Amino acid sequence: MEVRVKILYTSLCHTDVYFWEAKGQTPVFPRIFGHEAGGIIGSVGEGVTDVAPGDHVLPVFTGECKECPHCKSAESNMCDLLRINTDRGVMIGDGKSRFSINGKPIYHFVGTSTFSEYTVMHVGCVAKINPEAPLDKVCVLSCGISTGLGATINVAKPPKGSTVAIFGLGAVGLAAAEGAKIAGASRIIGVDLNPSRFEEARKFGCTEFVNPKDHKKPVQQILAEMTNGGVDRSVECTGNINAMIQAFECVHDGWGVAVLVGVPHKDAEFKTHPMNFLNERTLKGTFFGSYKPRTDLPNVVELYMKKELEVEKFITHSVPFAEINKAFDLMAKGEGIRCIIRMEN
Repeated sequence: MEVRVKILYTSLCHTDVYFWEAKGQTPVFPRIFGHEAGGIIGSVGEGVTDVAPGDHVLPVFTGECKECPHCKSAESNMCDLLRINTDRGVMIGDGKSRFSINGKPIYHFVGTSTFSEYTVMHVGCVAKINPEAPLDKVCVLSCGISTGLGATINVAKPPKGSTVAIFGLGAVGLAAAEGAKIAGASRIIGVDLNPSRFEEARKFGCTEFVNPKDHKKPVQQILAEMTNGGVDRSVECTGNINAMIQAFECVHDGWGVAVLVGVPHKDAEFKTHPMNFLNERTLKGTFFGSYKPRTDLPNVVELYMKKELEVEKFITHSVPFAEINKAFDLMAKGEGIRCIIRMEN
């Protein structure tokens, strides 16, 4: 049930940096990072029938076995067998790594390890896509962009003409704003502590901006005053627990929906008054934009192919694989949105 993929393009996501800095739960070393990518199937193992050598695929950090209760449910994408596991550095089939150096194993990362010219993955973690789609563009759809886009389109579901607040204007937040724009929201309010992001965010549909540092009042109060009682939808893309609470408390009573996307600190606790729920505000969470990787990702690629989704504006830099450290430097400085890493110069 494994496939070998020749990676052609990969990009750097903040999750790679987080684990590279060993801030993750259990550091594993040595390890090949990378999980946002595009490639071509080189060979397939026993039992693989869904893909064949030559197919164009997007590796995904979480999977879809198509057999478990989650995969069979229309309401979930959290596969029992293949959902993300940041601690596991080996293949689930035999508990061994497919990478080695001098006879010693090099460990995998979230089942993908795309910072490599070739990688081996479980077939349930690759989405077969339209071979006409340019891999140097659509590779960014295999993680962050789909996460933000789906959080808005699939989970928040803003009605046409509604008001949406986006907390955090990094790649995921900008994708969430793009989703609100596609859905027809009339006002998209970006909330971020970094005002240098505001101009860029206009390209993704943001119409107004709030920097919490500019106000003495809590940001949820500011947003309520701006929107006659609260926004219709909010999407939180920072992982900061205070932002999560603010995102919930800023939605309108009666119909407001807040969606949490960011991953919080392991010890964080969400605290709010129960009346916020009793007054008919809704709080939801989402994982990978609630997309099923193999079933839904090909359709997201088709949105791009039909020019209904712009991807190019998320890509701000490109470097050859030999200069991958430049991509890490750019992210450390907070420059750009996504940097594409080309395996072949």
